[in-house]
Amino acid sequence: MPRWGMVIDLDKCTGCQACVIACKAENNIPFSSPKEARLKRIISWMSVLPVMEGEYPDLRERFIPRPCMHCDNPPCVKVCPVGATYKNREGLVAQVYTQCIGCRYCTNNCPYTLKYFNWYTPEWPKEMENYLNPDVPIRSKGVVEKCTFCHHRLQKAREKARAENRRLKEGDYVPACVQTCPTEAIYFGDLDDPHSLVAKLARGPRAFRLLEELGTEPKVYYLTEGEWHG
Repeated sequence: MPRWGMVIDLDKCTGCQACVIACKAENNIPFSSPKEARLKRIISWMSVLPVMEGEYPDLRERFIPRPCMHCDNPPCVKVCPVGATYKNREGLVAQVYTQCIGCRYCTNNCPYTLKYFNWYTPEWPKEMENYLNPDVPIRSKGVVEKCTFCHHRLQKAREKARAENRRLKEGDYVPACVQTCPTEAIYFGDLDDPHSLVAKLARGPRAFRLLEELGTEPKVYYLTEGEWHG
């Protein structure tokens, strides 16, 4: 059984936020009005965090794209009273929207602040309704939502491989953010496959993980150069 993970090369990331837009379009993430933004109720499954390195005047700005970390030891799963968030067999931290009661224990227990409560009924301009992805459900008001590594794409890739009587191979399944990145800074694959590129990069000397000292065991790795570790 694969254990899906991601590697992001911070030396390639330009902060263009193409991954953010691709994620929003792929997963039917609702727009946030200026009013909601002022209340800090923006929903964005992928975010890009700017970080300043060095001291003035020798400053360098870096960008850290942040999807859900899909932790191997997810703190959000431990506190959900109804089992609406859980880790599946392939290591993905899934969200059952129809089971979520909106208590937000999981959002409070996520150290990465990457789970979002849907405060309002999602609406889109009429001219954009035909552009919604039919493979992704529309989340109702009052539930928690988050990055799924575009799990619906995995389902399609698995069905195609089954129809062709073969196993999934590297590159069959990639999330929208990986596909869209113009500098190819994001890699995706099976962390348990020693021959996969993402596994090799995750084991390399440039790799580190955010807040890994907390013991969450995130499956999103970052690459950098020198001694910089976020």
